Amino acid sequence: MKKEISPTKKALKYMVSYGIAVCFLLPIIWMLFVSLKSEGFRVSRIIDWFTPPYSLANYFSVIQRAPIFRWMLNSFIVASSATLLVIFLSSLAAFAFSVIDFKFKNVLFVFAMAGLMVPTEANVVALFDIVGNLGLINTYPALVLPRVAIPLGVIILKEFFDAVPRDLIDSARIDGCGLFRIYWNIFMPLSKAAIAAIAIFTFIQTWNEFLWPFIAVMEQSMFTLPLGVPTFTDAYTPDYTIPMTVNMLASLPAIVIFLFFQKQIIKGIKFTGIKG
Repeated sequence: MKKEISPTKKALKYMVSYGIAVCFLLPIIWMLFVSLKSEGFRVSRIIDWFTPPYSLANYFSVIQRAPIFRWMLNSFIVASSATLLVIFLSSLAAFAFSVIDFKFKNVLFVFAMAGLMVPTEANVVALFDIVGNLGLINTYPALVLPRVAIPLGVIILKEFFDAVPRDLIDSARIDGCGLFRIYWNIFMPLSKAAIAAIAIFTFIQTWNEFLWPFIAVMEQSMFTLPLGVPTFTDAYTPDYTIPMTVNMLASLPAIVIFLFFQKQIIKGIKFTGIKG
C-alpha cells in the first residue's frame, strides 16, 4: 500500500519546487525587462529595471545593426544537421555494438567510452588543422562535422538496444529481414524515447556552442548566434540593454524548444541518469 504524504510535507515540497523554479526564471525575466528599456538607460535602484516605460526600439535597432536572423539561420542549420547526423550515426554504431558479433567489439566499445574523458578543448588544435587542410574553414561542414563524433549517444543507445528482446531479431530474420531492416523497422521505433533525448540535448548543445565556431569561422556571414552576441558588447560603455536584447533573441529558440518538448527533456534527463 502506497504511503500517503502528509499535507505539511506536500506543501513544503511544492514551496521548495516553486522556489527553485523562480530562481531559474528570474534571470530570464530580468533579461526580458532590461531588453525593453531604452538604450543607455540608467538605474539608481534595482526596481527601476522592472518599472515602465517599456519600448521595443532595441529589438529594431539590433535587427538593423547586424544580420542576426542570418546568424539564427546558421545556428539552426548547424544544430539541425549535427542532430540528424548524430542520431543516424550513433544509432548505427550502437546497433552494431549491440547486435552484430565481430572481432574486438568490446575493445572498440571501451575506446568509445574513453572518448567521454577527452574534453573538447583538447581537440580544437587538431580539428582546426584537419579542417584547414580540407579547405573547410568558413563552411557549414566545418561547424557540423566535429559535433558528430559524440560517444555519449552511442553508449546510451547501445544500453537501450541491449534491452530489446532477441526473439524479435530472430523472428525478423526468419521473415527474411536483413540487418538494416531490423535496425530501421524494429530498433529505431522502439528507441523513440532515447532518440528524442539525444536529439534534444545535441540540438541545444550545438546551438549554444561557442568555442569551435569561434575558431572555425572568420566571416561574419557565417557566424552562429553565440558567436555574434558578443559583438554587441561595448568594453567602454556599461550598457546592458542592447546585449540583453540580443541575448533575449538568441534565447527564444531554446525557450520555444523547451516549452514544446519539456516532457521529452525531462524523460531524457531521467533516462540518461539511469542508463549513463
